[in-house]
Amino acid sequence: MSFQWLQMRITEENERRDREAQTLERLPRVMDEVHAAIAECVEEYSAAFGKESVDLNYFLHKIRLTVREQKEGKWEKFARIEIGTLTKPPSLHIDREGDVLDIGLGLLPGDKLYYKDGESFLTMEELTRRILDRSLFPKLAAEG
Repeated sequence: MSFQWLQMRITEENERRDREAQTLERLPRVMDEVHAAIAECVEEYSAAFGKESVDLNYFLHKIRLTVREQKEGKWEKFARIEIGTLTKPPSLHIDREGDVLDIGLGLLPGDKLYYKDGESFLTMEELTRRILDRSLFPKLAAEG
């Protein structure tokens, strides 16, 4: 005897596994896209505050950002962000010196990605703000 509910659930699970596999295959390109967006932000920030104010590195699919502030004529580090990926569940893992944020990833039709924080879907603008704002502008975050 074949149960209809069981066949439907098997089909759903196969589709879920296929989507997850496709998302995992896409993770390296996700990091490329996130790096490009962050690099754009870093370029604008360094144009406003000086080249030494921020340093961006991208190596082995890990993004590292160091933010510096000038004190008494010297550039001193005051924030560091590391971004990588997690596979279970597929997500971006953002570590701002112990303040951790995980942003879920998923694949939409047409090989497009979505970013999700809890129940909220994020645009690339919202994503870059969640990653960078507290570290680039800590005094404004404390005021707001």
